[in-house]
Amino acid sequence: MRKLGMLVVCAAVAAVVSGCGSGGDAAKPADGQTPDGAKEKVIGAALLTQTHIFYQDMIAEMREEAARHGFKLKTQFAEFDGRRQNDQMEMFIAQGVDAIILAPTDSSGITPVVADARAKGIPVFTADIAAKGADVVCHIASDNYKGGKILAEFLVKQLNGQGKIAIVDHPSVTSVQDRTAGFTDEIAKSPGIQIVARVPGEGQRDKALRVTQDLLQANPDLAAIFGINDDSALGALAAVEAAGLQDKIIIVGFDGTPEAADAIRAGKALKADAVQYPREIGKATIQTIADHFNGVELPKERPVDVGLITKESLEGAAAGG
Repeated sequence: MRKLGMLVVCAAVAAVVSGCGSGGDAAKPADGQTPDGAKEKVIGAALLTQTHIFYQDMIAEMREEAARHGFKLKTQFAEFDGRRQNDQMEMFIAQGVDAIILAPTDSSGITPVVADARAKGIPVFTADIAAKGADVVCHIASDNYKGGKILAEFLVKQLNGQGKIAIVDHPSVTSVQDRTAGFTDEIAKSPGIQIVARVPGEGQRDKALRVTQDLLQANPDLAAIFGINDDSALGALAAVEAAGLQDKIIIVGFDGTPEAADAIRAGKALKADAVQYPREIGKATIQTIADHFNGVELPKERPVDVGLITKESLEGAAAGG
């Protein structure tokens, strides 16, 4: 009788869990559910581009960290098109996502659609590039001001406090505004150095090459160029090398991409880079969103540190490795 009773109990449990003691599929969450039964959080990411290696690394880490938190990450890329990014934001709002990550193409122009998202109860977080005047929960980015400052300090030493400098700029982007502010504030401490031109390369290599070609013709005595990202710096490098001025002009860039590091290591005119850590930005962004979902009080900004790479530091790192 005891044996028969045990069989009856096991059969009853089997009807519920599809297998006595096996666990079966009962341990698996239903579609759209996290393991604890809560609804899966969906995060929309409206990002500047997927062509830059910086963004490729940042997005890769966002995806990995989102998976660790059980979030579903939907990504869209504007490829420098402000209208396209507005449409992508509006799509995420219509879908009713739980949060939005934004890296704007136009830091001022995106503000109205951010306000629309917030009005509908969707928290917005900016990563790498801020949305000027917009009500975002938190901005997660490199310390761009510091990066510009340390590049200026490097150039002042290289130029012995004398010379003419140009900036291959992208002034519509707040992170770039911070970089150039740090750079120009530090340069202003050296009266023997002049910033003679700021030309718009829009952060793209082919445009940076073209504007640098014009820049070199207009300023034959130019001593240095600050490219606001590595595509700008590498575009400027191509123009400088084509003009045969690689021994007369010093270039500095911003990002620390492998291609830029290779150019620095090879002793080309690109002499230094402010290095960012895009994977750290991606990871910190998802962690910040997780904190928000968990009711943690957040600062308005979470800065990620930057560093400086030169030929000497790269060779030292290789020797140490």
